[in-house]
Amino acid sequence: MKKVLIITYSWPPAGGIGVLRCLKFVKYLRDFGWEPIVLTAENPSYQFLDHDNIKEIPEGIEIHKVPIFEPINAFKKITGRKKDAPLQNITNNSSKRRSIIDKFGMWVRGNFFIPDARSAWIKPCVSYLDNYLENNQIDAILTDGPPHTNTVIGMRISQKHGIPWLADFQDPWTQVDYYSELYIGKRADRIHRALEQEVFHTAKKITIASPSWKKDLESIGGKNVDVIYYGFDETDFIDFSPKQEDSFVIFHGGLLGEDRNPETFFSVIRELINLHPLMGSKIKLKFAGEVDLTVKNSLRKHNLLKYTEMMGMIPRKQVIKEYEKASLLLLPINKADNAMGRIPGKLFEILRTGKNILVLGPDDGDVKSIVEMEKRGRSFEYDNKDLLMSYLSNLLLNKSENINFKGNIDRYSNRMITGKIAKYLDEMIYAKKNA
Repeated sequence: MKKVLIITYSWPPAGGIGVLRCLKFVKYLRDFGWEPIVLTAENPSYQFLDHDNIKEIPEGIEIHKVPIFEPINAFKKITGRKKDAPLQNITNNSSKRRSIIDKFGMWVRGNFFIPDARSAWIKPCVSYLDNYLENNQIDAILTDGPPHTNTVIGMRISQKHGIPWLADFQDPWTQVDYYSELYIGKRADRIHRALEQEVFHTAKKITIASPSWKKDLESIGGKNVDVIYYGFDETDFIDFSPKQEDSFVIFHGGLLGEDRNPETFFSVIRELINLHPLMGSKIKLKFAGEVDLTVKNSLRKHNLLKYTEMMGMIPRKQVIKEYEKASLLLLPINKADNAMGRIPGKLFEILRTGKNILVLGPDDGDVKSIVEMEKRGRSFEYDNKDLLMSYLSNLLLNKSENINFKGNIDRYSNRMITGKIAKYLDEMIYAKKNA
């Protein structure tokens, strides 16, 4: 069987959606003639843990772990954060004004830790793999970025050993929405961009998570770029059984930061309750994951806290159970310059549920195209109050659109998507043999 070295920082027991992309590749690659060999971190600082993910690792997979130095815990200590507190709110949450220490930390991160805070892991991994490859054969390399430390490790090994490499981008590098938030100076920006261009010239194949981001990457020199969606795993839905609740449950799972604060949506819910008082006894808002203070303030402003349940961080299996009970799945897209291409990984899981989906985001966005093409829901811009009012009143009062869709979305399954990855790997090694 052909062997592919997969370099990924995120690996079980890491939680969140990011770990699933690589994990699902590993789960299904054997079905397509590829044996995955995983290189990951020995002592990582994951934001969230989900031990159920360990069960997804195929039996007998060869896994190599290299120690990593991360400055994250030191930063948390300096800024008075708890060791297990997530750091996502530094860039895309604004529960309070960033402190001077936060700004300084972000400046250090952007200017001295290139490409990212895990950059100290590059040399140890390259050295480890140099030794490993002296006695072991690898046919291809696949990296998962960000963190783009993974990307740089894969590039260095590909350059030194002549192994064809597929660079997968969950998010862009210099085009990512938070790049401008890192206070990156001119010198550091030149280094970031030079490394990115080196990736474009070295990788035999590049994949990225959305059609718009594919175009963006090509516009700055990306070559041989194709789209690989996150997808959903059918095995996660073996026992999935949608339920009809007496209440009307609106559910969101995941980070709900200031850049996704659906205030107009909340105001519409409030007006509908005022117009139809009995509706207040049926509506429930449920949020699983980190919810920013600005979102909580918006709920308070519209007197919706009594209708709201904050569930905190919960395992994915529990999230899927919440999908069963939901009447409407809320999917706000972060407000950013590249929001057109932002496709949250959970989109494909909620497509699989067959439940109504309400997207809040740009009218020209990739999520809108997918959701409406698959007839799974509707998408409106955040502040389009009239359309939101019309849609929600129809849904809440008439329920004419409140049905479970049964369309075929197999092409978004993780197994089918991994088949595309395997095809790209096959094409890379065929091209090498015939060069």
